[in-house]
Amino acid sequence: MKIAVIGSNMVDLTSYIERMPQIGETLEAPSFEMGCGGKGANQAVAAAKCGADVLMMTKVGDDAFADNTIKNFQKMGIDTTYVQKVPGVSSGVAPIFVDKDGRNSILIIKGANNYLLPSDIDAAEKDLSACDLIILQLEIKLETVYHAIEFGEQHNIPVLLNPAPATKELDIEKVCHCTFFMPNESELAILTGMPTSTDDEVKAAADMLIKKGLKDVIVTLGGRGSLWISANGSKMLPAFTVDAVDTSGAGDAFIGCFSNHYVKTHDVWASMRQASAFAALSVTKKGTQKSYPTPAEVEAFLQDC
Repeated sequence: MKIAVIGSNMVDLTSYIERMPQIGETLEAPSFEMGCGGKGANQAVAAAKCGADVLMMTKVGDDAFADNTIKNFQKMGIDTTYVQKVPGVSSGVAPIFVDKDGRNSILIIKGANNYLLPSDIDAAEKDLSACDLIILQLEIKLETVYHAIEFGEQHNIPVLLNPAPATKELDIEKVCHCTFFMPNESELAILTGMPTSTDDEVKAAADMLIKKGLKDVIVTLGGRGSLWISANGSKMLPAFTVDAVDTSGAGDAFIGCFSNHYVKTHDVWASMRQASAFAALSVTKKGTQKSYPTPAEVEAFLQDC
C-alpha cells in the first residue's frame, strides 16, 4: 500500500523559551535546535516510520537546506522522485517558539513550497495514480490542493486533507470530495467561524462541515483527544495521558500514523487509536520528526495503557 504526500517541507528553527519577548525586548532563550519539518514532510516521515511506502511530492530551494531535506527523506525510505529544486528561491523555513509548558507558536515562510503547481501533479500521473491514499495540507498553493483533490476523485484514490494552516479562503465546496478532513480545534474555528472551546462546540462546528458536504471530519484536540464525526454520528476518542515536553508536529504525527493504518485496515476507529498513541509519544520528546516513536514503542505503550 503506497501513500502519496503532496505538500510542504520546512526547515524547523526551534527556540525553547521561558516566555515570548515584548515588543522591543530582548530575552535569552535556554536552547535552540534545527531540524527537518513542514506539515507535508512531517506527515510523510510519520507514515514512513510506521511502515508505510511513501512518495513525497514537494519543492525545495537551491540553498544549503535543500540537500539536507532530500537526504532526510531518503534516510526515512521515502521516494524522492518528485522532490525538486527551484532555482533562485529559498527553501521553506519555520521559526518555532516552544514555551516551558511545551506549547508552541510557529511562523512559516513558504519559499519554494509556493512553486508546487497543478502541472507537477499532472506530470506525475503514472506514479500518483498507483497510490492508495493522497495526503494534503495548506502550506502550498490552494489551486494545487484543489487539483490534487480532483486528481484523487478522477482516479478513485481516497484523499485526506489537513486544512492547516487554516484560511478562510479555503472553498469548502471544492474540498467536499475528500475522504477525510482533519483540522485541529483552532483550525476548525477559523474555517467555520464558530467557537470550539468545548467538546459540544467542536461537535457543532464539525457537524456544520458535514452538512456542507464533507464526508468524515476528524478533529484533533490535543490533550482532549480526537473527535470523528460523519453523517452517521460522532465518536470521541479520549487522549492518552503523557507528560508533554514539546507539542510541535503532534498533529502531523497523528495524520501520518492514521494514514498508514487506514490504508492497511480501512478501520477508521482503530487507526485513530493507533494515531493517538503515536502522537502522544511524540510530545514526550523535543523536536518534530525526531520525536516520532518506532512501531515497537507504540505497541509497548498501548500494552501498558
